[in-house]
Amino acid sequence: MPFAIVQGAPLLELPKDLYIPPQALEVFLEAFEGPLDLLLYLIRRQNLDILDIPIAEITHQYIEYVEMMKVVNLELAAEYLVMAAMLAEIKSRMLLPRPPGAEEDEEDPRAELVRRLQEYERYKKAAEDIDALPRIDRDTFPVSIEVPHREVVRAHPEVDLKELLLAIADVMRRAEMFAHHHIRREPLSVRERMSQVLEALTPDHFTEFTTLFRIDEGKRGVVVTLLAILELIKQSLVELIQTEPFGPIHVKVVAASEQ
Repeated sequence: MPFAIVQGAPLLELPKDLYIPPQALEVFLEAFEGPLDLLLYLIRRQNLDILDIPIAEITHQYIEYVEMMKVVNLELAAEYLVMAAMLAEIKSRMLLPRPPGAEEDEEDPRAELVRRLQEYERYKKAAEDIDALPRIDRDTFPVSIEVPHREVVRAHPEVDLKELLLAIADVMRRAEMFAHHHIRREPLSVRERMSQVLEALTPDHFTEFTTLFRIDEGKRGVVVTLLAILELIKQSLVELIQTEPFGPIHVKVVAASEQ
């Protein structure tokens, strides 16, 4: 079986002058973040009880991995050697005979290692839970949309004659509350009331329509004021403005430039 086919010719033997660098091919099956991570991986892979670690078996597997790392990356294996030495010390302490009476007082040599493994496992689980949370620019991406400029022009509704009559009816009802008998009638002039209405208005101020009526004059006064306002509108001296449907009606003097 040829090793390769070069320019159509089968290659049955490797060239003697072929040089293959030591690091031409590197395969990493697992990536560990430290000696505790490797030790925890070995315990989980064999479903061992972390509180009752078989030190001899775990130490043997750990040393095999460290030996492999020496070949691949010597600097990375340095910190793993410290853990290997600790495992060897624990193994030796468990194998050596204990003096009589010291078994009860001496702590299990694995206790400190178990405590460190449990603490590391809690932090690793918390890190995995945090990493599983949704993250911006990884799971979700912010979106910004530019809204085109829109100029909204609000048109004022036109004052309907029906609404004007309803406003007058409301004023008439309130005027009836101040109705009283007069011995003699006071003459009311529409022309004079037109002058009074113009004096009450200003070009830069909107006056509410109903405030121009004097309720104490009774119905006659209301009618005369209405006629005066209608005459001013006819002569384009004042204008009626309503900002919203069914809203209050305002009166304003027409500026000289608008006449």
